[in-house]
Amino acid sequence: QVQLVESGGELVQVGGSLRLSCVASGRISEYTLGWWRRAAGKEREFVAAINWRGSIRNYADSVKGRFTISRDNAKNTVYLQMNSLKPEDTAVYYCAAGSPRRTVVPRRGTEYDYWGQGTQVTVSS
Repeated sequence: QVQLVESGGELVQVGGSLRLSCVASGRISEYTLGWWRRAAGKEREFVAAINWRGSIRNYADSVKGRFTISRDNAKNTVYLQMNSLKPEDTAVYYCAAGSPRRTVVPRRGTEYDYWGQGTQVTVSS
């Protein structure tokens, strides 16, 4: 069983940066790790994911070039560095783990088995 806890969300101004962290209680070195978000009144959407080796990353078009996902298996942690933040990035951000030892990086939520409780990111204009 894996438990995930996100942190790092806060209120930030347009153009600012934040780094989200997600720490796992169990061993996650063989899992694909991903970040998702849900804005108020909207469906959950894929943001970014990284494969178990850390060699393949997949990003939503809306964040490509601004967000970077990374992982540190020794610390059981996945990060999301968010730069050039926009008001439309405002959402609750969730990390997820799943699809062990896969060579592709899935973008569907059904491919992930474990989810955190989320951390709020608010971008103020």
